[in-house]
Amino acid sequence: MFNMGTITINVDDETEEGFRKAVRHEKGVGKGKLGEAVKEALDIWVYEKKQREIAERQIKLMEKGFNMGKIGKWTREELHDRSI
Repeated sequence: MFNMGTITINVDDETEEGFRKAVRHEKGVGKGKLGEAVKEALDIWVYEKKQREIAERQIKLMEKGFNMGKIGKWTREELHDRSI
């Protein structure tokens, strides 16, 4: 078994009602369904945040250019220029 944390949140009534309705539609009604959906939403948010950070880091690297050793250093634009 794994440890479980507790998070208490406050959201506006419209958001709560929409979320509860979506959970009922997607997962049905029963013990743990709401918690299961919140965990899924949090997991997706964390995953997307990590992917965004990875993409931003890679874009910064591309903007710096690529050091190709003895054959030179090119920027992203130069690498994608078809006329070279």
